[in-house]
Amino acid sequence: MKVFERIYAQVKKIKKGETKSYSEIAKEAKTTPRVVGFALHKNPDPKNIPCHRVVFKDGSLSPSYAFGGKKAQEKKLREERALK
Repeated sequence: MKVFERIYAQVKKIKKGETKSYSEIAKEAKTTPRVVGFALHKNPDPKNIPCHRVVFKDGSLSPSYAFGGKKAQEKKLREERALK
């Protein structure tokens, strides 16, 4: 399995209302947080690979969220009750 496929498989496991950090996904996919970011920026199927659920380890959101920017990511997480 290629690295992006491993990353997408881990991201698909994040349940609605939860988040994981880039570093947590990286550890699970046996890669680096930077590669996780690259993969999520290239996400081929955002409806089924919920990349909006991946955040920085301090809980902050990516300013370069590829599918509408930081506000779009924040909106999705609030709708799922993953942010307060």
